[in-house]
Amino acid sequence: MTADLSPAERYAASRRKTPLLDAFREKQRFDLDPFQLEACASIEAGNSVLVAAPTGAGKTIVAEFAIFAAMQSPRGKVFYTAPMKALSNQKFGELVAEYGADSVGLLTGDTNINAKARVVVMTTEVLRNMLYADSDLLVDLAYVVMDEVHYLADRFRGAVWEEVIIHLPEAVRMVSLSATVSNAEEFGDWLQAVRGHTEVIVSEERPVPLDQHVLMRGKLIDLFAAPTLAETSQVNPELVRMAQFGGRNLNSKQYGDVSRYNAKGGRRPAQRVDRGDVIRLLDEHHLMPAIFFIFSRVGCDQAVTQVLRSGIRLTDVHERDEIRAIVEDRCSQLPDEDLAVLGYWEWLEGLERGVAAHHAGMLPAFKEVVEELFRKKLVKAVFATETLALGINMPARTVVLEKLEKFNGEARVPITPGEYTQLTGRAGRRGIDVEGHAVVAWQEGLHPQSVASLASRRSYPLNSSFKPTYNMAVNLIDQFGRERTREILESSFAQFQADRAVVGIARKVREQEASLTKYAESMTCHLGDFREYASMRRELTDLERGAAQADNSTRANREKRQRRVNGLRKRLSAHPCHSCPEREHHARWAERYFRLKKQTDQLTRQIATRTGAVAKIFDRVTDVLVEYGYLLPNADGQLELSSAGRTLKRIYGERDLLVAEALHRKLWNDLDPASLAAMASCIVFEPRRDEGQVPERFLPRGAFRVALDKTQDLWARLDDTEQDHRLPGSEPLATGLAIAMHKWARGSTLNAVLLDADMAAGDFVRWTKQTIDLLDQLSLVADGGVGRNARKALEAIRRGIVAYSSV
Repeated sequence: MTADLSPAERYAASRRKTPLLDAFREKQRFDLDPFQLEACASIEAGNSVLVAAPTGAGKTIVAEFAIFAAMQSPRGKVFYTAPMKALSNQKFGELVAEYGADSVGLLTGDTNINAKARVVVMTTEVLRNMLYADSDLLVDLAYVVMDEVHYLADRFRGAVWEEVIIHLPEAVRMVSLSATVSNAEEFGDWLQAVRGHTEVIVSEERPVPLDQHVLMRGKLIDLFAAPTLAETSQVNPELVRMAQFGGRNLNSKQYGDVSRYNAKGGRRPAQRVDRGDVIRLLDEHHLMPAIFFIFSRVGCDQAVTQVLRSGIRLTDVHERDEIRAIVEDRCSQLPDEDLAVLGYWEWLEGLERGVAAHHAGMLPAFKEVVEELFRKKLVKAVFATETLALGINMPARTVVLEKLEKFNGEARVPITPGEYTQLTGRAGRRGIDVEGHAVVAWQEGLHPQSVASLASRRSYPLNSSFKPTYNMAVNLIDQFGRERTREILESSFAQFQADRAVVGIARKVREQEASLTKYAESMTCHLGDFREYASMRRELTDLERGAAQADNSTRANREKRQRRVNGLRKRLSAHPCHSCPEREHHARWAERYFRLKKQTDQLTRQIATRTGAVAKIFDRVTDVLVEYGYLLPNADGQLELSSAGRTLKRIYGERDLLVAEALHRKLWNDLDPASLAAMASCIVFEPRRDEGQVPERFLPRGAFRVALDKTQDLWARLDDTEQDHRLPGSEPLATGLAIAMHKWARGSTLNAVLLDADMAAGDFVRWTKQTIDLLDQLSLVADGGVGRNARKALEAIRRGIVAYSSV
């Protein structure tokens, strides 16, 4: 592995040349960096690779070489997986420009373009589903690129990455691209174990150096004393002094005498700098274009409004004409009656002045236009949520962080070093900027050392979020049987990490057991068994402490406790060790012994719970499936799928068993297409904290309410069963989108449904796409009327901005 090579060996590896690699290098705008050369040479040698490097370092060049290599052969195919549809769409466009439309396909669930192409871009879930279905498209597959593979830590979707890695055919080589994680070698060891020879290539070098600043009272102050000191977190002394005195530079005469400044107690609060002023400041220092990260959608929109009110205009006449032409071309298919509802004219005004927001609440088409205009240097200032940092090719000269904390759904929490690295990784455009710039807006109470700690720690650990699901269980048992499936799941990264942790815990247990032996020797008494005597002393102490707190217990319990206390006292007095002259010396060693023994027993229990942890969860999932009849024993006593199990095998999603059971019980047979669309939205919708349930009186009447009541009862029974089997269960159904989806399926206007849904257009499109995905599954697996109505419902809601955003 690369991490084990000396600098000289790494340099030699980077100089490896082959005709194929030389031909690829000639096509590039820049010569390849050492880590890129090394990774490409390893791929050509027939290896899989894991490349961990900072955002913007050029990891995708390695993937592009794999595609280039495959295209040189007569039949080899490449699947390029990405965690988000936006990334898939972006990569699809880039590859079409390189190899032509006939050679490139796109599969994202709601889009199916040229699926049999030599190069197919897809979301990771699509590839997982292909593997379980043993799709014909897997024939001649040479490489799979897993972009942003660190997504396997995502607690909602991360398991999909591990499923793909485990189940890919052995002959397929993997090109895994990751952010800089601190345990890349551990992840590489696991890949080596499950995929065969995998070379780990780690680079912590940014192609464009990053300068770090703090924005304080309208000035940009360097965070570190010198660029070379970022690694040691040596903070700029001037910044420390200014932070101590409310952002004032006390060496400057304009701030007056320190004694007068502090005369009335304490420092004055620092004033917030207006965003328009910040943009002007950055522009004066030639630090535009810039991305401002604001951890709030509303905050992003408000920031754009504030900047426009300040009179900012960052574009000239020619740029404005070009912006308008691009926007009109990209948005020509939007219905005219929806433009005002979508805020089109206000959005266009901001774009023409070089300013825009970017967040998940926006219409996907609007986000894509912002990304295109920013890459073309027509939009100069973007106010974005953190989703922009997740792989989209949108680098800036400067990244500004207004705050170093965000709301995680429950509370405001500090951002992590990994998040800071991901966000600031957007700063610095290769081939354009000599350096990138990260700017943190100073606020009262912000400690420079805290910022420095975030900025100097460049990596974060990659931890598995893998857990068996019902759909996974029936698919694997159908293919491999129960016992083989257990073995497969024990090869997951989750179990690999648990086992490695067990090794460390077991080592600690052995060390503590050696100490316990010595403690036992030190408390040995020549008169008798001191461990027995010490155990009685500890029990007596516990009883006496409990007696002091037992005033509210019954008389019978108090008398019972007192009899036990009296009996222990007599036994202690009669014990041989009670008369030992070194009794208290032995007792001190005994106390240490029992304290350490308690810790050791806890560690031993940890080992028991971690060993085979994934397989144990699989067993619980399997037991639920047996209880509900999805798995049945055959004549040989082996489990096999029932007809309901074969339905479940083709249902993917968080509520796979609930959907399968609702179909099995025919709970949705009486629903018309609009009501079925509303029901599907209740299954997939995950409300934000401000998107509560719809009162029952507003929900669609008739068959929908009956079916909803039955489905909610079914969820409650399933949840009870899961709790009985020590599984975590799921959240109740969410009706927040039901009335809006019902009306949308019946032809209501966008304005009406957005008012009913009380959500942004982008969110409505996103959840409608999720609803379409479930309806598409129902149309394929449900019998009779439900299947037909699911197809009608799907067609009814795939219209207007939803249809436009699906291409």
